[in-house]
Amino acid sequence: MEDGTSRSLGYCVDTDADYDARQWDTREDCEVRQILDRIADKWSLLVIALLDRRSLRFTELRREVDGISQRMLARTLRHLERDGLVTRTVYPTVPPRVDYELTPLGATLHETIRALVSWTETHQNEIATARSAYDVRIADEQRQAEREAERRETMGRRVSASRG
Repeated sequence: MEDGTSRSLGYCVDTDADYDARQWDTREDCEVRQILDRIADKWSLLVIALLDRRSLRFTELRREVDGISQRMLARTLRHLERDGLVTRTVYPTVPPRVDYELTPLGATLHETIRALVSWTETHQNEIATARSAYDVRIADEQRQAEREAERRETMGRRVSASRG
């Protein structure tokens, strides 16, 4: 086997390298990329954060996750369950009661999410300032481009008029 090659299929990280963002290969069979895509999804982050407190019923989750459709919540929960981050418990009642809770693996992920939320809260003003500056710069560039296009159009009309 070639030096630095993993024996595990779907493993797409250079085994001898330090951390490198390029390790998240874009190939479809890259497990790291697939997992990151799943847990970094905005709905998954919210569901994991909510389930850290206690188990919740589907309807409670739907009420708590603003803007999510029933279909998207069901899909998100299925994916999280498949990945071993959430467990689903069905109680044989009428109507059936279904509870969702984090697995021990899912609970370990919540610490990372909490750190990400803390970072966001700490830096939200800096991000808002950067966004405002960017929006102003882009608006100025668009106005400048429109003025330039108008100037060229006026010149073109003048040239056409002088020829005709």
